[in-house]
Amino acid sequence: MAQYDVVIIGGGPGGYNAATRAGQLGLKTAIVEGRGKLGGTCLNVGCMPSKALLHASEYYEAAAGGEFAKLGIEVKPKLNLAQMMAQKAESVEALTKGVEFLMKKNKVDYVKGWGRIDGVGKVVVKAEDGSETVLETKNIVIATGSEPTPLPGVTIDNKRIVDSTGALSLPEVPKSLIVVGAGVIGLELGSVWKRLGAEVTVVEYLDRIIPGTDAEVATAFQKILTKQGFKFALGAKVTGAEATAKGVKLTHEPVAGGAATTVEADYVLVAIGRRPFSQGLGLESVGITPDKRGVIANDHYKTGVDGIWVIGDVTSGPMLAHKAEDEAVACIELIAGKAGHMNYDIIPGVIYTKPEVATVGKTEEDLKAAGIAYKVGKFPFLANSRAKINHETDGFVKVLADAKTDRILGAHAVGPNVGDMIAEICVAMEFGGSSEDVARTCHPHPTRSEAFRQASMGVEGWTMQA
Repeated sequence: MAQYDVVIIGGGPGGYNAATRAGQLGLKTAIVEGRGKLGGTCLNVGCMPSKALLHASEYYEAAAGGEFAKLGIEVKPKLNLAQMMAQKAESVEALTKGVEFLMKKNKVDYVKGWGRIDGVGKVVVKAEDGSETVLETKNIVIATGSEPTPLPGVTIDNKRIVDSTGALSLPEVPKSLIVVGAGVIGLELGSVWKRLGAEVTVVEYLDRIIPGTDAEVATAFQKILTKQGFKFALGAKVTGAEATAKGVKLTHEPVAGGAATTVEADYVLVAIGRRPFSQGLGLESVGITPDKRGVIANDHYKTGVDGIWVIGDVTSGPMLAHKAEDEAVACIELIAGKAGHMNYDIIPGVIYTKPEVATVGKTEEDLKAAGIAYKVGKFPFLANSRAKINHETDGFVKVLADAKTDRILGAHAVGPNVGDMIAEICVAMEFGGSSEDVARTCHPHPTRSEAFRQASMGVEGWTMQA
């Protein structure tokens, strides 16, 4: 029977980063994963393959939609969907192999199979052939992630009615696609198929898109997507979907009341969010009970049972890979007797559409609700020289700062590459920086990053370029 300091159940961003850090700190570590490949949802059927398709579809649309021609590049592209899917798979395979290398490098045992807790200090791993291995350990880290949330009344067959996994591997470009859910996943995957030629309609229960983000940014983003050809049915409740051999009939009705509407499409993507993957883990053997949503509660990653910890999507907080990574490091450092810590007030969020949406910290709605006096600085990409010269002027940057101290409280943007640039604000906030700190920091010209500087100048009313 193998003896470990740490056994991690789940091989996603939370799990494999926990394993890496544990190995670095000299802890005897095993990571258990039943998928057959490390990387979890993110690497296998989430963040990475979706970005591969977003990247490829951007190029296709640029070539087919006239953007290349405007730049003096005349081509007639032909879509090879099979090759697009193949390069996606190759990239994913390379990444998962890279994670396996990290495990070997840090002397982590990779145990293939589905893990379950069988009492404190014991993990049973069931392999594909049905055989079981018992791992004894001082600490167990639950990092089992999440899965797509089902929609009542709608059966996902991953043929005509698909979840996010199925939407990554459609066998053809739909003539029409209905996306249920106007969140990150739905809009990203909807963008992929829209660029490749599908007519995309988004059906959302709420009266706005990307709930939880800054309202002004969400409104501007919806206008941009509408200009791109997206159609929206907001405040609409889906009541049923019937798959046929050639398509889907979907019925929805106004949340506020009214007559139902039936629409038809080649495919329907259900993307209403994700739920914690906390079933079948043997939690009852140690007295851990998830809440009704499946969330396992934690206090500084401790479950309340000595030696059992939890991180990532399966516990509270935003379901983001980078949040899970930071929790992984903090959790393992606590196990190792160090001062593990994570700042939950500075977790950026990005939507990798074109243009991108990026956000960190408090929204205006948050600050108003909390009664916090603040100032706003905004700058449009229309006035940014690099964005102008690159014909990517949609969107703006907004910086929010405390009215008395000027400390940055949040930043929100829609525009080109803002997902990369938001990190500048994250660093400033981590150091307790002010809008003036960013405004007086020299930025390279001409770059899109100057939009963040100009917005920071705008907090005190001295924007220079607009």
